[in-house]
Amino acid sequence: MGGGVLGGDLRQRWQTRFREWVNRRIPPARSVTLDQRRIFIFPSRVGFFFFACLLLMLMTAINYENNLAFGLTFLLTTLFVVAVLHTYANLSGLTIHAVRAQSAFPGQQAEFELHLERGKRRDHYALHLKWPQSNEALVNIAGEDAITVRLHSAVGERGWYNPGRLLLESTYPLGLLRCWTWIDLDLHSLVYPRPLASPALPGLASDQPDGTSVPVPGSDDFYGFRDYRQGDSLRQVYWKGLARGQSLQSKQYAAYADRSVWLDWELFDGYGTEQRLSHLCYWALALDRDNEEYGLRIPGVVIQPGWGEKHREEVLRALALYNERVFGDNPGDRRALLARRPTKK
Repeated sequence: MGGGVLGGDLRQRWQTRFREWVNRRIPPARSVTLDQRRIFIFPSRVGFFFFACLLLMLMTAINYENNLAFGLTFLLTTLFVVAVLHTYANLSGLTIHAVRAQSAFPGQQAEFELHLERGKRRDHYALHLKWPQSNEALVNIAGEDAITVRLHSAVGERGWYNPGRLLLESTYPLGLLRCWTWIDLDLHSLVYPRPLASPALPGLASDQPDGTSVPVPGSDDFYGFRDYRQGDSLRQVYWKGLARGQSLQSKQYAAYADRSVWLDWELFDGYGTEQRLSHLCYWALALDRDNEEYGLRIPGVVIQPGWGEKHREEVLRALALYNERVFGDNPGDRRALLARRPTKK
């Protein structure tokens, strides 16, 4: 038991140090050109078997002093050396550009778009591209200067999703060697809150004509008086009327029933942060689907009422980045967040 724990601890330490070494050797970047610092090469399983066969042939040639066997062994060894050069050259000079990352909701597949550009008019064959949680793509760059590759990966919770380091590898041309690289393209997908249905919003009256005033808790427009009810805020009590001998009354405030709806943080008082964001996200999508005009008020952000795809994206981005809980260990997360934060109005 102790040996297993010790072995697991050593393995974890080795993986951590190796990851730190790779981070220093291949830092995050939006565009990466592969050179000798960024490319790793090692014999594949077929390559090891081929090498073992060469050793067996060499021992046989020495044992029987057979010149033909010597010649065949040296010829195949030369072929292995040439394969090393061609396998390395198949990745060398290739440039990978991060183009865009599609936004998504938790559990969905986000699309990541890459642009692969060949260098020095050299063709590249049998390139395998994959993130740890994405599908795999097999592409060739021959007869054209660049191609576009799209990979899909399931995203996590609200905030910026980092797919990790991209694995690019190839065993071309003979399969004797595996040439690969791990690159961090500093590409992040924005994950919106998970939509969560809730009861109808207060003040969202479906049977009221435009311009009709309806009571809405928290509005600033005075509507009238009503008898005091237990639980009413003391700020709503009509103290002047009470001083004149009138009965205890409470002030009512109203908003006007029109096509402008405010999605307010306080409409879901008593819920947790993530649940509030999920309810607000649900209503933003519902109002957008019905082509209704709506605005957003959450702590630190106010977005004036509007409609359309651009307005919806601004609202969803504000909900996704609420409280800036998305900062990670990668400094690219902070740069991407500051570049995309919605403008306060």
